[in-house]
Amino acid sequence: MTKQVALRQAGRTIAVAEGVTILDAALADGIAYPHGCRSGRCGSCKSRLVSGSVELLEHSRFALSQEDKAQGLILACRAIPTTDASVAWIGGDEEAPSHPRRRLNCRVTAIENATHDIKHVQLAIEGADPLAFAAGQYARLTFPGAPTRDYSMANGSGEPTLEFHIRRVPGGAATRRIHALLKPGDPVWVEGPFGSSYLREQHAGPILCIAGGSGLAPIKGIVEAALAGGMKQPIHVYFGARSDRDLYLVDHFEALAQRHANLRFTPVVSSPPAAARWRTGLVTEAVAQDLHDLDGWKAYVAGPPPMVEAAMQLGTARGLRSEDLHADVFFTPEAASAHH
Repeated sequence: MTKQVALRQAGRTIAVAEGVTILDAALADGIAYPHGCRSGRCGSCKSRLVSGSVELLEHSRFALSQEDKAQGLILACRAIPTTDASVAWIGGDEEAPSHPRRRLNCRVTAIENATHDIKHVQLAIEGADPLAFAAGQYARLTFPGAPTRDYSMANGSGEPTLEFHIRRVPGGAATRRIHALLKPGDPVWVEGPFGSSYLREQHAGPILCIAGGSGLAPIKGIVEAALAGGMKQPIHVYFGARSDRDLYLVDHFEALAQRHANLRFTPVVSSPPAAARWRTGLVTEAVAQDLHDLDGWKAYVAGPPPMVEAAMQLGTARGLRSEDLHADVFFTPEAASAHH
C-alpha cells in the first residue's frame, strides 16, 4: 500500500509505493534529495525520521550507527516507510561537490602490478570530456564479463585518464576476472562520481590520513590535491600493510614528503619480519602512539572495514568530532574485507 511521506526541506509530500525507498521515490519525483551511493554505505542521505516508522534495509554501520538510530536517524536510501511519515534530511555539507554524475565509455590503457595482489589500472575516457570529481571520491566500474564494483580514483580531477588500484579479493567474481583477464584495449564502463569522503579544501586544521591496502588510492588523491591546492597545515599519512610485499607507492610518498615540509608519511607493517625501516604493528596503534589530541583535525580513512572501525573508535577517544571523520566503506557480495 502506498504511504505518504512529507519531506520537510522540499515542502512536499510524496507517495511512496510499497517496497520502494524514500530516496528512490523522492528522486523519481524530481526532488534533489542529498545522496551518494544509494546502497547504504556512504551516509550522504542520512535523515531524521520526524514521525512515522520505516523498515531499514541492510546498510553499513559506518553510514548509520546504533547511536544514530537511537537518535531517530535513518538512511533514506535504505528506508521503506511502513506508515505515513515525515522526514528531514540532515543539513548538507557546505563544501559538498556539485560535479555532475556521468556515464562514460573508457578503455584500458595500462595495467601493472602494484603489489602481488593489487593492480594499477589506467583508463582513457573515450569521446567525452574528462570526469570532474572531488579528491577521494569513487566511481562505479563495469569490466567485461564481471559484475559492477566501486573503486576510488587515485589521480586528480579533470585528467584525460582515470587511475584505480584494484586488489584481488579472495573469491571475488569481479577482481578474479580483472586480475586474470583484463588487458590494454579492453572497454570499461564508468559511472560517477560518488562518495562523501572527499577533501574539504576549506579546512585549516591538521589532516590525518589512514590507509590500509588499496585504500591508499583515495588517500593518494586527497594528499596530492591538498598539496597542489597549497594547503600548508600538517598532513600525516599512515599506510598500513600486512607485510613488506603489500607496501606500494612508498617512494612516491617519500618524494612528496621531501618536497613538502608539512607532509609526513609513515608506513606500518603488521606481520613481522619487516624491514628495519618500517614501523611494526597495527596502523591504528601507530597513530595512537604518535597523536594524542585530534581535536580540530580532519581525518580521512580508507581500508578494510575493521580498520576503519578501529580508526573511528580511536578518533573519538582522541577528541575527533564525528563530522570530521570521513570514510567511504566498500563491501562486495563476496567479502567485506577490503576497500577497493
